[in-house]
Amino acid sequence: MFRVVASDLDGTLLTPDHNLSAYTKQTLQRLRKQDVHFIFATGRHHIDVAQMRENMDIDAYMITSNGARVHDSKGNLIVSKSLQPKIAYEIAQIAMDDPLVYTHIYRGDEWLINKEDPFSLEFFTETQFHYRLFEPIDFASDDIAKIYFTTKDDSLHTHLVELKNRLFERYGNNISMAFSSLNCLEIMDANVSKGSALDAVVKKLGYTLQDSIAFGDGMNDFEMLSMAGKGCIMQNASAELKQSLPEIEIIGSNADDAVPHYLNKLFFNE
Repeated sequence: MFRVVASDLDGTLLTPDHNLSAYTKQTLQRLRKQDVHFIFATGRHHIDVAQMRENMDIDAYMITSNGARVHDSKGNLIVSKSLQPKIAYEIAQIAMDDPLVYTHIYRGDEWLINKEDPFSLEFFTETQFHYRLFEPIDFASDDIAKIYFTTKDDSLHTHLVELKNRLFERYGNNISMAFSSLNCLEIMDANVSKGSALDAVVKKLGYTLQDSIAFGDGMNDFEMLSMAGKGCIMQNASAELKQSLPEIEIIGSNADDAVPHYLNKLFFNE
């Protein structure tokens, strides 16, 4: 039986309106009482996830910014991988004048953005985490966990693909990139992934990756799903993820609380 459960949030554990259902909270609390370790594994900021964890009253590990930051169940930072300051500064400039793209930066405890984006705030109904506008010139570029680019809707996905190609041509393997959704391209330091972070956490807990089960819906979940003892892909996951991992089980939708239902059946035969 698995001793560690890792789950993405948006599109996976959270409902479509980005909330944690009462059933999900109850299920995760029940798992902890059975000494099953739970890990939030998300692209979200650690401050945001910490607030969510407090609302749930569980002692979960947190993999945030796609693995650039990892905190233990007591809130201690155990993994920190930031973008190189020079590279981060340059990447922050690359789409600054693009009217179709919003530039977001997770630096330290802050979420910075280059222009007002009400759409992004819809993702933060569970917490009080909000962005702050920043100037693109002469800003501090140390301690940046990730930079990400968003558009208002999925129809502009090809625009972000072009941006991704430009970034790869310039920085190659000095950065890691992944789409968490069709309208969100995320940039981290080289070799940062939820998979490598999961490996670090299970080892700290005294287990191996084979003792873990993971759930996800986006390409930023690819490494985690492929490295875990068992990976589960959401029915509402991106087509690219399903095609990239054809051997992995596809479960129900986040709209139907598929993850907690799966966990209750797996651990409690319910």
